Order: sequence, then structure tokens, then C-alpha cells
Amino acid sequence: MPAVIILAEPDPRWAEQYRAQEDGIRTALGPIAHTVEHVGSTSVPGLAAKPILDILLVVPDATDEPSYVPALERAGYAFFLREPLWHEHRLLKGTEPWVNLHVFPIGSAEIERMLLFRDRLRGHPAERRLYEDTKRRLSMQEWESVQDYADAKTEVVEAIIRRAREGLG
Repeated sequence: MPAVIILAEPDPRWAEQYRAQEDGIRTALGPIAHTVEHVGSTSVPGLAAKPILDILLVVPDATDEPSYVPALERAGYAFFLREPLWHEHRLLKGTEPWVNLHVFPIGSAEIERMLLFRDRLRGHPAERRLYEDTKRRLSMQEWESVQDYADAKTEVVEAIIRRAREGLG
């Protein structure tokens, strides 16, 4: 079934919803939750987004699933995906609100990339407009999967991350 991308207008409740999720994650995991950050489009004030919170969770060892998955499942998340060849990424999902919980091990290069991208969009209105315009244009198309939509944004995302790294603008 084709994927339809629906962007919601920016919602200030996303930040409040994130804080509640962060509290629940930290309570469930204690010191295993090395870093918990709101990432993705819902973390950028003023940016239209799919109404799904993306949360970055950094743990000492993402391959040690027994150290964190059962506690997160008890907290209401469902294990969804294991990607050992992509930074040992694990994905869990929550439903109230909709959450994609991205788990990476300490030291993963993807952590820096996610935070650079988020911070660049937060601090540079022109970058935020470029990204939103790209998302809106691409959301008008029909996609075989949501991943295809995400992949179509790659060129713009990589350019924004590159400018963030180089400190341009």
C-alpha cells in the first residue's frame, strides 16, 4: 500500500509531549539512559512535521538489548527494528503520543549528525524554510514507503548538516 505523507502545522504541545516521554524514559532506565534528546522535525519550533516525536536515546551498548528493551516495553514502547549494520540502531515505537525512539550506542557518529541537523534548523530560519519547503513538495507525491520519502530528502539534509559542520551562515 502506498505511503501518504501528512504534515501537521507546528504544534507547541510537541515540546510538552517530549518532556513527558523523556521523564518516562529516564525513570524506566535510570543511568542506562546516557542521553535523551528530542530530535526530528517536531523538535524544531515553527516547523511543519509528521506528528510523530523522534527521540534519540543513547545507551552504553545498543547490542545489550536486555539492559534497556524490557524496561522500555514496560514503559509502553514496542520493539520495532534492529539495524546492526547502521550504527547498531534500534527503533522502538510508542503510540500515545506517536513516538519513534531511536537507540544508538555511546560514540555513534549518528548522534552528532542528528543533533547538528536539529540545532541548525533551530538556529537558522533560512535552513528551516528550505527543509520545510522540501518536505512540503515531497509530501505531495505518493511514496511506496515512508522510507522512500525520507530518502528523497537526503540531499537537502546532507547539505544542511555539512553547513552546520562548517559553521557556515
